Amino acid sequence: MGAFAKASASRKVASLLGGLAMLGTSALVLSGCAAGAGGGGGPVGDLTLKIGTALPQTGSLAFLGPPEEAGVALAVKDVNDAAKGITIEVTYGDSGDTDNKAYETEVPRLLDAGVTAILGAASSGTSLQFIDQVVGAGVIQFSPANTSAALSTYDDKGLYFRTAPSDVLQGEVLGNLIAADGHSTLGMIVLNDSYGNGDGAKDANGNFTSGLAGFVTAAFTAAGGTVVSQPTFNTGDTNFDAQISEVTASNPDAIVLITFEELKTIAPKLIGGGFPADKVYLVDGNVANYSEDFEAGLLEGSKGTVPGLNLETIADFTTAMNDNWVAAGNADLADVFAYGPEAYDAVVLLALAAMEAGSVEGVDMAAKLQEVSGGTGGGTKCTTFVECADIIIGGGTADYDGVSGPITFNEVGDPTEASIQVYQFGNDNTAVPYAG
Repeated sequence: MGAFAKASASRKVASLLGGLAMLGTSALVLSGCAAGAGGGGGPVGDLTLKIGTALPQTGSLAFLGPPEEAGVALAVKDVNDAAKGITIEVTYGDSGDTDNKAYETEVPRLLDAGVTAILGAASSGTSLQFIDQVVGAGVIQFSPANTSAALSTYDDKGLYFRTAPSDVLQGEVLGNLIAADGHSTLGMIVLNDSYGNGDGAKDANGNFTSGLAGFVTAAFTAAGGTVVSQPTFNTGDTNFDAQISEVTASNPDAIVLITFEELKTIAPKLIGGGFPADKVYLVDGNVANYSEDFEAGLLEGSKGTVPGLNLETIADFTTAMNDNWVAAGNADLADVFAYGPEAYDAVVLLALAAMEAGSVEGVDMAAKLQEVSGGTGGGTKCTTFVECADIIIGGGTADYDGVSGPITFNEVGDPTEASIQVYQFGNDNTAVPYAG
């Protein structure tokens, strides 16, 4: 099996055994939050839920847009086909990134369309550019892919949720994986934003203390390693010669690339320049299918971490997601499913929260999202929208465990149960679950 780590609520990694990491914290029971609308009596009349998406159709994470939108599309179909008293209408939009700033026109368009929840963005840094605008309008912002720890404490008026876990866990898993692989010195090339280096603060040794770089550093140094260089770059940069020169000059045993699609430029020069591929580590922002981008074998042996379950264990779901997507006239997802399950679960949770609240208003749904995820305790486990909806209609409390995992929101809208999968690239430059 792959590398398995378990962390407690204090985020301490207890063990590293192979490819899958699990985080569990106690469900928080909040007084006054367990009862449904009208005492848990189910939805009031027929509900029409209008949602929008601000997912990356363009920009540095555009490769994640199709699987995320495919997850949304399948969830909308499943909810509407179920005919349980709620219908979802979706308006698709482009988040872009912090360079092209597509969100500046797209988010106002979605709000003008009357949506009461917006799915997105994929990038934490992009989400932070429009979160105030969304929650200020009383609309839920719900990301399937944001992982920055900064969002856990953001003043979001109780209207921000995510189905992807904080990078505190991913950093622990990746840092310990690198140490377990026998490396004692580490270099990084880091995106200069909330995802990459957090607030940019450094400790006395010159190491980042937040963002994914900070969490990898904390785990790696706790395991006895030393971080020797951490050059950064900005979104929109196209030349990385300086960063590659700086990190290789420090002669590290291994290098972590905390990037998005910039990997397409960095990897050929870094690995092509002689740094061994099997000593390169990637992250969720750049673990993708590069079979059409690189010559055979360029990434062979590289490893990377991605929040979420091993996609091979939910093959029936990903097949259904792809089939539904292609049937609508879209291109085949080509085995790129990252954050599609998380997007699907986000839509299902919104529908269940609306049913429990008897309302499609953002504030009302937000008040029920922790409950329907199982975060307030006492609910009945269910794994499909139909099963959960029937529990709510019958006057019970639904506890949805989704295709992306148990989820179980805490009081700030973060999932308290999650998994991190380790992948390894083969000769065809595609990644499969690591079985080392």
